[in-house]
Formats: sequence, structure tokens, C-alpha cells
Amino acid sequence: MKIGRALAANGPLAERVDGYAARPQQLEMAEAIAGAIEKGESLICEAGTGTGKTLAYLIPALLAGQKVIISTGTRNLQDQLFDRDLPLVLKALGTTQATALLKGRANYLCLQRMHLAEEQGAGLDRASLALLTGIRGWSNQTVDGDLAGLPELPEESRLRGLVTSTAENCLGQGCAHFDRCFVFQARKRAQEADVTVVNHHLFLSDLGLRGRGYGELLPGFDVAIFDEAHQLPELASQFFTRTVTSHQWFDFLQDAHAAYLKEAADLPEFINRLDAVETGLRAMRLTFGSEDGTRAWRDVRDQTPVQSALAALLAAADNVREVLENFAARGKLLDNCFRRLTELLQLTAAFRDSADPAAVQWLELRGRGFLLHQTPLEVASLFRDGLNPEVHPCIFTSATLSVNGDFSHFAARLGLQEVPARTWPSPFDFRHQSMLYLPPGLPDPRAEGYTERVVAAAIPLLQITRGRAFLLFTSYRALHLAAPMVRAALSYPVLVQGDAPRTELLERFRTTANAVLLGTSSFWEGVDVRGQSLSCVIIDKLPFAAPDDPVLQARLRKLEEEGGNPFMDYQVPEAVISLRQGIGRLIRDEQDYGVLMICDPRLLSKPYGKVFLRSLPDMERVRELEPVQEFLAAHESQR
Repeated sequence: MKIGRALAANGPLAERVDGYAARPQQLEMAEAIAGAIEKGESLICEAGTGTGKTLAYLIPALLAGQKVIISTGTRNLQDQLFDRDLPLVLKALGTTQATALLKGRANYLCLQRMHLAEEQGAGLDRASLALLTGIRGWSNQTVDGDLAGLPELPEESRLRGLVTSTAENCLGQGCAHFDRCFVFQARKRAQEADVTVVNHHLFLSDLGLRGRGYGELLPGFDVAIFDEAHQLPELASQFFTRTVTSHQWFDFLQDAHAAYLKEAADLPEFINRLDAVETGLRAMRLTFGSEDGTRAWRDVRDQTPVQSALAALLAAADNVREVLENFAARGKLLDNCFRRLTELLQLTAAFRDSADPAAVQWLELRGRGFLLHQTPLEVASLFRDGLNPEVHPCIFTSATLSVNGDFSHFAARLGLQEVPARTWPSPFDFRHQSMLYLPPGLPDPRAEGYTERVVAAAIPLLQITRGRAFLLFTSYRALHLAAPMVRAALSYPVLVQGDAPRTELLERFRTTANAVLLGTSSFWEGVDVRGQSLSCVIIDKLPFAAPDDPVLQARLRKLEEEGGNPFMDYQVPEAVISLRQGIGRLIRDEQDYGVLMICDPRLLSKPYGKVFLRSLPDMERVRELEPVQEFLAAHESQR
């Protein structure tokens, strides 16, 4: 079947999709992707909201008849693509390619870890022990071991970490439960499939593991397609970061205790050495102080208490390593502990030694735990070399990849400067469907009382829209400051991020008349609310990254040393792409209409504000509320 026939107004998709409309932009994008795949070339595709980019890449991918990996931005999108979109297109095309869904290890039950948790009890309370019994019963019924099929096990449950494996603690083919291993079975299905659906976290994690020579999950492929590709640069930075955490150390100690009981009970000095490591970890955490947050390691490393605590921890751990080296051959558990400790020592020792000039080391504190990170200053070469876009056609698509039509920032961060890029504009009539309101009289966002002024300016608009709004903030501090003020000023239902899980809040927003939802970055993208439940999006300020972020600081220093302009070359493009994502929540289909309010006066007062404005959709811009009221009234009278 030809692409034009599949996407035609009277084609097979039109027969299966309610309200289907043929879109020229969608057809052009699909044909461009098909041409790139046929030539064995990569392509960057920016498709405005409403283009229908999912169908635009699925159809040529399936018609190509090659082995394809499709990577999405989140697990929710991954499930939606696999359960809804992919079967729909396969039926419409009349093809029977084998498909597979592959998630990361943390999504699959590990039978070995479950049995270990049962044997140890792991200090679980009565409710968790009852849930563990339920998991055992479910383990005998589940086909794929995907914990998404066990809704009674929350994402944040401590038990989840106890019944899943990591690349470090997986026993591989030496595991007694390997024949029923759900991760292995999922990988096998992916190896045999024509089309495998993954998410960026898994894809990038796999690239990082390949660089270390173990633990790969992904099958080989001929074509890779990345949806929501704007997320890749930052996610790649995270997944090429080498991290060692106190949690990893304590997890190792717990497993080492279990290995002692099963395979080394005649070595009492082993327990004493493990206890010395635990003492060293707790002492090291105390040297960092009690305040959560991040800081550059170079600001901490030379402090005498930190040096002493790190040296003591490494010495205690090396004593454990000596025992494991001598007795690892006794059993699989001891052998696994020896391998894990060797890597933990290597990662931790890197923070005692001189820093790699191509990376930034930084410390993160969370409650009683700590994390030591080593992040590459640039990931372009690591990503490009791992992906080989010159060998395998790679399609990168999103609604927000360019800054004022320029793709150079996105391409440079991933080493894709030689990859051609194309744009297909949104089919929506933003000039008719939306309006941009820039309130007058607001101070510089750094001024004292700025958030209070934002709320004061937003309340009159929220009264006009009768709620039905997202109020998006660039920081949790501003969110928590604004929430009680908004609640006190409005009679409409007010939903605040943190009061309930994200999916629950969104469902409440969709089903509650006149609701106002206050959120931060997690609501800036991947949220689809159609219709007039959402008629207004208010953004408190331009979404520049936090200036005290140690990775950002290091990257900006490097750019400056190389003669670049850190602000205009890096910070502005990053903020433009983030802002475009936030704005994308407002208009989701041809019948939607609404008002966008951006409170930050720098849009008009600073020269760089023009870069942001030129990157926005074509909307009428107003400074007073009267035309906003007229715009909304005109649309409501037509409904």
C-alpha cells in the first residue's frame, strides 16, 4: 500500500478513526521519512501540534519492511503507542509484522529478588509483607511480569525496588530462575520482533551499558525512530553520567549479608568488615551537612572531614573486597557481590582522584542519602558513536526542536550537525484560535514579591476564563508560594501538584468543571487536555535553568573558555524549547481555543525576548484584558 492511499480522506485509516481528517503536512512528513529510510539516511523532523506525527512515522516505518525500534518520551506514551496506535496502523495497512514492547528492568518482577525479599523480610512492615505475599501469587499468573499489571504496587513503594533487578545485582544465566526470567523473555520477544517499542530511558541506558560492555537489553535494528526527541539531549546527559550512591552501597551491603548467610557463614570477620563499611557510609553523609540540594564536588572535595571520611570508606570497602576476592568462587551470590563491589570502589575512588577535565563532578544530597555524579560536559560524541546515525537511518521528531526555525542547538548537543532537518507547521489556526496576553506593570522576575504580583495579575484572567486553566511555574518554591494565594482568591476548584499523583490530578482536572491546576515542569509537556476544560495557560516566567546547577555552570564555563556566548548560545535556546513545550498544552485540536498569558516582562524589555517571541505560534498579542474578554466571548457565542 502507498503512503498517500493510507492517509487519504477515504483511506483505511479514515475508516477506523472517528473524525479522521487528511492533513497535507502529515502526508509530506510521512513521504519525507519514507524517502530517508529508503536512502538509508537520517532526518530531523519538527511537526507542529496537530500534524499527526505518530501516523506520519508509523506508516513509512511499517511499509519499509525493516527491523525498527521506536523510542518514545515516557512509559505512558510507550504503552499508548503499543496498545493503541500500532495495532490500528497494522490493521489499516493489512500487514502482520511481529511487534514487541520492551521496558527497563525496573518494570519487571525478578523472581530471584522476590524470593530473597521473602527470606530476609527486609525489615518490612505488616502491610508490605502482605503485599509481598500478593506479589508471589501474581507471579504465578502473570505472562510477562510487567509490574504495570499490578496496580496495587505503587511506583514509590520501597518493595518495588526489592522485587526488581538492576544490571549490577542480576545473576544472569547463573540465576536459578533464569528459565522464567521476565526480563530475558521480554528481550527475546524484542529480538524476534519486526517492530519494538521502547522509551528513551531504556534506549539511552542501553547505550550507556554498551559502552561499559555488559547488560544490553535492546535488539539490533535497521531503523530507529525517536518521538519527543527534544528530550534526548538532557536525558543523554543523565544516562552518560556515572553515578554512585549511598543507596547502591547499602543495597550491596544488604545483599552481601544475604550472601554471608548462604555461602560464607564460617567467615565471622566478613560481617565485621561489612559493618565497618556501613559506619563509613554514615560518617561520610554527616560530613556533607543536613541541607538537601546539589553542589559542585570541587567545592567539597578539599575539605578535611570529607577527605578523611572518603579515605576511611574506601579502606573499609577494600577490606571487604579482599575477602570476596578470596571466596567469590564459593557461590553465585558472593561472586555477584565481588563484581558489584569492584565497580562501586572504582566509581567512588574517582571522587578521591583528580577530576576528568571533560566531565563535571557534583554532589547531590537527599535526606539521609548522597549521590556522587560525574557528568560529561558534552554528550554529542558519546551519543553519535553509540547510535551510528550514519549507518542506521535515525528519525528524530518532536513539535519543538528548533529555535526561531534554527535546529543548530538541538543538532549540536547530539552530534547531528550533518543530519538534514525539515519543519511542518501546525494545521491549527493559532491566529484565530488563540491570543497572547502580556500583562503590563510586572517587575523583573528577580524582584522581591514577584510571585505575589504574578498571582495578582493572573486572578482577573482566571475570573474571565471561569477557571479552566493551567498555571505553570518554573520552580517548586514559586508553586508553593502561589498555591494558598490562588485558593484564597478563587471560588473554583484548585488542584496543586503534589496533592495527588500526576495522572490522578490530570483526571480530576478533566472531569472537574472550572478547575485550575498549578504545576511545575512535569506539566509543561506530555499533557493532552482537549476541549474547553483547558482554555487558559499562564506561565510565570521564562523557563531558564537554575543558575546554581553545577552541570550548567560547568558547561557555561566551557563555552566561555571556547569563545562562545553562554547565554545566547545555550541558555536562551534551552529556555525557548521549554517555553514552546509549555505553550503546546493550550491548543490540541481544531475546535480548541484559548488564551496564553506569559507574565515575564523580559519578553518585551530585553533584546533576547525577540528570540522567544519569534519562536512562538502566530498569535494576536495584547496587553489589556478587554480584548481577551471579547476574544473568549466571541468563541463561546459560536459554540
